[in-house]
Amino acid sequence: MGAPGRNRRQYDKPKEIWDLERIKSSGALIDAYGLKNMKELWIAQTEIGRIRRNARELLSATGGSDSVKDMMFKRLERIGLAKPGATLDSLLDLKENSLLERRLQTVVFRKGLAKTIKQARQLTVHGFIAINGKKVSRPGYTVDVKDEAGIAYYKPIDVMTAKQAKEATAAAAPAPAAPAAPAEPEKKEGE
Repeated sequence: MGAPGRNRRQYDKPKEIWDLERIKSSGALIDAYGLKNMKELWIAQTEIGRIRRNARELLSATGGSDSVKDMMFKRLERIGLAKPGATLDSLLDLKENSLLERRLQTVVFRKGLAKTIKQARQLTVHGFIAINGKKVSRPGYTVDVKDEAGIAYYKPIDVMTAKQAKEATAAAAPAPAAPAAPAEPEKKEGE
């Protein structure tokens, strides 16, 4: 975290920000995973870059100790990025899709708690999603493998598509009554 006066970005921007091919591939990932903006994608890319950099350092001759390697593998197994018995070479093949699949927003959608990926984000932000009974309102929360089974609604909600909602309101509304004949104005006694 660092000192309060020294807050820094937790992500790196791409070197060529206006590269058309990069923009198109990033846009496809943003649409596929329902991300809010490029920053959320850059955060995932930076984290995957850190993991790959640590794996390269451990593979090199000046690599760290076995305890560092074990801690790294335990963390990656906990969040579902590495399978038990994975090697350092397999960590070099990680892509940002792997990390984006572990976000709460994506897991909610994949479990069927939301009809669309955008609705999964909305339900999460508005406090309808809980992990093991504890409300989590961050769509970018990285879900542990052991907590994935505990994802449920925090408060009851009826999730339906726009078409289903329109049909439900049409069925609940009373049928329009026939127009009544206009009433004659009342005459006063003196007229």
